[in-house]
Amino acid sequence: MLKQKITPKEATEIKKYFDECKNVVIVTHSSPDGDAIGSSLGLKEYLERKGKTVNVIVPNIFPDFLKWMHDAEKVVIFERQKALSYNLINMADLICCLDFNTLSRIDEVAIPVQKSVARKVLIDHHLEPDDFANLIISRPDCSSTCELVFRVIDKIGGMANLNLYGAEDLYAGMCTDTGGFTYNSNEPDIFMIIAELLRKGINKDVIYRKLFNTYTVDRYRLMGYILSEKLVQYPELHASYFAVSREELSRFNFLKGDMEGVVNMPLAIRGQKLSISLREDTEKPVVWVSVRSYDDFSARELAEKFFNGGGHFNAAGGHIDGNIDEAVEICKKAIEAYSEVLKA
Repeated sequence: MLKQKITPKEATEIKKYFDECKNVVIVTHSSPDGDAIGSSLGLKEYLERKGKTVNVIVPNIFPDFLKWMHDAEKVVIFERQKALSYNLINMADLICCLDFNTLSRIDEVAIPVQKSVARKVLIDHHLEPDDFANLIISRPDCSSTCELVFRVIDKIGGMANLNLYGAEDLYAGMCTDTGGFTYNSNEPDIFMIIAELLRKGINKDVIYRKLFNTYTVDRYRLMGYILSEKLVQYPELHASYFAVSREELSRFNFLKGDMEGVVNMPLAIRGQKLSISLREDTEKPVVWVSVRSYDDFSARELAEKFFNGGGHFNAAGGHIDGNIDEAVEICKKAIEAYSEVLKA
């Protein structure tokens, strides 16, 4: 039996919302990852099995390696379909906010969501959620929002309405947000949940291949280039960073998702504690930052202090408004600021 992480009051309230709604919009964060798309499509499958009309809206495009999921082609991309997005949000009587803790994480989608009179539910596993929803189910101790969505469905007795497609979506999100269950996944409950998803008929080996073994040759050449030419290591500080400009990305025919997971690779170096990735946006004057760490070094704290970001203790992100050279200078200052901690 799973540990009870959803309170009876939360279960009663969200079941009422799910029972009474007719038109649902699910929104998730900018630059959606596997947990964002998996939790959104997984909840969509569940609610549609209950007879609800459900639309998923994301701020911008998501990686190709997630597009195998059922109904992924029906996800509404806000930046490309603004009129449709506004119309769907205006018609909704329930808005489910998944995998983000503040409205700023959904960019311009926040404007119609904030104005909407629909009931709002937040289901998320990030720290310190803003108080913008009628019901907030926040569990930072969960491995992923997909795990939390599963727990909600299980708690309200909805497992019969979780079909194979939904089970695949939730497993995919759990898998990507834990690096294939290699971090933030040491709770026995996680493997009990996987067992339940296997009983729904998922093939976890095939899902793994779809998530991690479907990249282009350009993606692998980009990874090789980063590791051989761009990686800057501080051996005495057990830290490293790499910075990639939009021109370099263009050289390797960059596609959304091609740098997914690359920030984790330097952590395979013996004794490494910190890895930082800097990627210049291909269109806007912004640099996207990913921070990963091991053990008791807080990636979240560093991201908050230097990169306008946040996240989990060992996996965080943020951004720098400016160009790649400016971001590199800030990155160097960040590593230097933590030099004494990193040396230890």
